Amino acid sequence: MMTDLRTLEVWFVTGSQELYGPAALAKVAEHSQEIAEFLGQSSVIPVNVIFKPVMKGPDAIRALCREANNTGACIGLVLWMHTFSPAKMWIAGLSLLTKPFVHLHTQYNQRLPYGSIDMDFMNLNQAAHGDREFGFITARLRLARKVVVGFWQDPGVIAGLAAWTRAAVGWHESQHLKVARFSDNMREVAVTDGDKVAAQARLGYSVSAYGIGDLVAVMSEIGDAEVDKLVAEYRETYTIAPDHDKPDSIRVAAKIELALRAFLEAGNFGAFTDNFEDLHGMRQLPGIATQRLMASGYGFGGEGDWKTAALVRIMKVMAQGLPGGTSFMEDYTYDFGDPPVILGSHMLEICPSISSDKPTLEVHPLGIGGKEDPVRLVFTADSGPAVVASLVDMGNRFRLIVNEVDVIPPAEALPKLPVARAVWLPQPSLKVAAAAWIYAGGAHHTSYSRALTFEHLEDFAEIAGIELLRIGKDTTIEAFRKELRWNETSYWAQSPLGH
Repeated sequence: MMTDLRTLEVWFVTGSQELYGPAALAKVAEHSQEIAEFLGQSSVIPVNVIFKPVMKGPDAIRALCREANNTGACIGLVLWMHTFSPAKMWIAGLSLLTKPFVHLHTQYNQRLPYGSIDMDFMNLNQAAHGDREFGFITARLRLARKVVVGFWQDPGVIAGLAAWTRAAVGWHESQHLKVARFSDNMREVAVTDGDKVAAQARLGYSVSAYGIGDLVAVMSEIGDAEVDKLVAEYRETYTIAPDHDKPDSIRVAAKIELALRAFLEAGNFGAFTDNFEDLHGMRQLPGIATQRLMASGYGFGGEGDWKTAALVRIMKVMAQGLPGGTSFMEDYTYDFGDPPVILGSHMLEICPSISSDKPTLEVHPLGIGGKEDPVRLVFTADSGPAVVASLVDMGNRFRLIVNEVDVIPPAEALPKLPVARAVWLPQPSLKVAAAAWIYAGGAHHTSYSRALTFEHLEDFAEIAGIELLRIGKDTTIEAFRKELRWNETSYWAQSPLGH
């Protein structure tokens, strides 16, 4: 289900000009290829880094940008000006470029050769002002980009490039993602609704609606042998207490999983939603099915929340290969003790990738929906730093809100809570974080990740051209509300009629 990231590429492109002559340009190419190969061997950059010939004029740049646009495996470019590269020659190509790029501001040598430095050295190693020239034209053209500064072998530089690369992977996924939506969103709920046309225009992914009967029809085609095999896998993988070992309920849940997986695979969907208000023909709300599909890499959003479903999928693809896990989540309830914390959970659908514990398979009444007791996996999320992110439709733009949090063990046991859960300390505090979230219009549904950081989501938002709000250790309500006002003015000035 997950894309093999080593089938994807970022192109390492260096700028110069004919002025410096063949010998100097040969050195530029030699240095550039060495840097590209070094980055390509890094264990933290998840895709291939491909060296491209040094760009010396506008025609070559235009051709390169067209080639990047038309190469499916290319997810973006790393651009660096080894020498002075007159920026007007980049205008035509950058104006055509549809792939994201990161501006690497580095130089080949780490230290100045004080005893031997001469004008030949100075002419060759001019990134200090070559990149400033390039920076001007990208600013003048109002181009989205990330700037990474430092010596190319520094771990911090490599980490910055790696974070951007994962954001570019997420953007690549967003351009191809299909979301299956079983039924509409929960009746009368505002935040889970939104403009699907605007989402496809801005973010690339498509959202298609299906009746729950379409899934029920696939369920009717699932044979007993397939169900037996999956039930055996459940029994081998999870702990099942005797009072929860209800064979009929478990078989129904297994059939739902098999049907959902078959439906999503047949339609090449990467994410899906359902709605407990519309379960005609189904005996249970999908619980363990949704949890296991998320563990396989699918995105999910409850109650028809297609924006969160897509965001969970995009973040899962971005996080591939990183420890920590990513899941659909909901801010469910609080402990106003000392310190105040949030208990995150949902009715059923939390991904087991966020826990290293062996889940228990349990069968409990749901309390809403009017269906049979659904099967679900119960566990507690691992502790550590995490982010919770919400994508909302503000009418004239999409807004991504990110709260940095610290996940902790529950203060006490939760023996009667029949769902998976995570307990966290929101930064800078529950009082500030919750107020800021509410001022920003953040949803109760989120994409929760211990694999990704704010930097990954910041880079994605920059590529996508969407508004980003950070709630972290330095957030104050006064400054946050000012940012909201400034953003409102800015975005209405840019786009008064729509997204």
